[in-house]
Amino acid sequence: MATNASMDEFEALLNESFEMDTPDEGSVVKGKVLAIEAGQAIIDIGYKMEGRIDLKEFAEPGESAKIEVGDEVEVFLDRVENARGEASISRDKARREEAWDRLEKAYADEERVEGAIFGRVKGGFTVDLGGAVAFLPGSQVDVRPVRDAGPLMGLKQPFQILKMDRRRGNIVVSRRAILEESRAEQRAEVIGNLTEGQAVDGVVKNITEYGAFVDLGGVDGLLHVTDMAWRRVNDPREILTIGETVKVQVIKINKETHRISLGMKQLQDDPWGEVAAKYALDSTHQGRVTNITDYGAFVELEPGVEGLVHVSEMSWTKKNVHPGKIVSTSQEVEVMVLEIDSAKRRVSLGLKQTQRNPWEVFAENNPVGKEIEGEVKNITEFGLFVGLDNDIDGMVHLSDITWDGRGEDALGDFRKGDMVKAVVTEVDVEKERISLSIKALDGSFDTAVDGVKRGSIITVEVTSIEEGGIEVEYEGAKSFIRRSDLSRDRAEQRPERFGVGDKLDVRVTNVDAKTRRLGLSIKAREIAEEKEAVEQYGSSDSGASLGDILGAALKSDDE
Repeated sequence: MATNASMDEFEALLNESFEMDTPDEGSVVKGKVLAIEAGQAIIDIGYKMEGRIDLKEFAEPGESAKIEVGDEVEVFLDRVENARGEASISRDKARREEAWDRLEKAYADEERVEGAIFGRVKGGFTVDLGGAVAFLPGSQVDVRPVRDAGPLMGLKQPFQILKMDRRRGNIVVSRRAILEESRAEQRAEVIGNLTEGQAVDGVVKNITEYGAFVDLGGVDGLLHVTDMAWRRVNDPREILTIGETVKVQVIKINKETHRISLGMKQLQDDPWGEVAAKYALDSTHQGRVTNITDYGAFVELEPGVEGLVHVSEMSWTKKNVHPGKIVSTSQEVEVMVLEIDSAKRRVSLGLKQTQRNPWEVFAENNPVGKEIEGEVKNITEFGLFVGLDNDIDGMVHLSDITWDGRGEDALGDFRKGDMVKAVVTEVDVEKERISLSIKALDGSFDTAVDGVKRGSIITVEVTSIEEGGIEVEYEGAKSFIRRSDLSRDRAEQRPERFGVGDKLDVRVTNVDAKTRRLGLSIKAREIAEEKEAVEQYGSSDSGASLGDILGAALKSDDE
């Protein structure tokens, strides 16, 4: 019985020894390098167990293995015994476990970790964090896109862990967060030493269409294109190049956003200080067209001083034309100063004012009544537009086209491009209007009625007998005498009592130059003669009869 008891105790003690001393699979154990052969290290992990590990597992990224016989190392025990009777161990897995413990603590404490970029993968890079491999997205490499990551490969540097999942073995890190943090500290320090109005030196870092970014020693400021020079700058590259050192003035500092506005022109003399004295109103100057818009053109009078020629001040005659069809960029032009607003830094200029008003010139050279010749430019429902000198037009109204017939019908006789002659009848310089007349070219009526006025007695010849009266002619000008004007006596108001070719004395009642008609009347002549006779030889009130009075008047005429 005693023998059996001692055997049971021995077996229990032996089992307990195995349970306490034999390491568990999947754990990290310490070992000693026994030998190095065939690119492998033979390691004794105790308990009469040995294993082999490739030397490359002891090497840092980009370096050779640093291990010697006798060194103590920590390894990961995968299996106590493999097919060859050796322990299956790994240095990489030991380092990974150690690294994960360390990285989890750093992630929880939001601390930086050290690592080295050693590979490129889709969308980014791989980073060795001392045993654990992390993913570095391309957007997290730097604050600006990196074209060549070669200089960063294998370089030990700090990273910030953005996300990690031990179960899945995923770690995402950022180098950009480190740079931004250090840059923010640097920006705060630099900005703290800057004051508005201070002049500093900087290096042009980047150029855009709206300005340039200037490095002030760790912090960038924006030099807007409008603050580069007093003159208009269309492209910042005209005056700046990347890498150039420039002197700028700090215009504004935003303490919250750390944005800095810079200026170069503020360090130069402001040309607007002498504008009012140099450019008097109504004075003319040479300038260069710098920009053309829909509403006008900007003209540079001197570097930094520009004025606007509004489209309405560009041409006397081209009213609805784009400014680009009158002037071109860089063209030298003569302009007149119309208005200056120094407070708003504005100069109003005129282009047409440097030339004489073409309507004034026309009025001087073509007085009313002068005959001119021009080309029909347009035909409208109310008349013809005739092209004249200096790109101006004159209008022939329907009523001034012909004496005979309707003006609407006469329009059909004209075509665009026809050369016509006309007489100037009116020039309104203020309203920029010129009235012409084609029918005024026929001056026979004016010649015929020269000296004839209302009340005159003239002799006409009967040319036609009508039911309503008779048609007569005087010096080639035809007129019509109505039936009621043929005689003072109603019984004698008969057209048929006259014959073609008869000569008649008639009184002029109206002279209408527009219609080229004379108002004539036999009746008015008879009444006028009666009145004159009564005044000279008596009246019916004195007892004398009308026949006596007229007889006396006729007798006086015979004598």
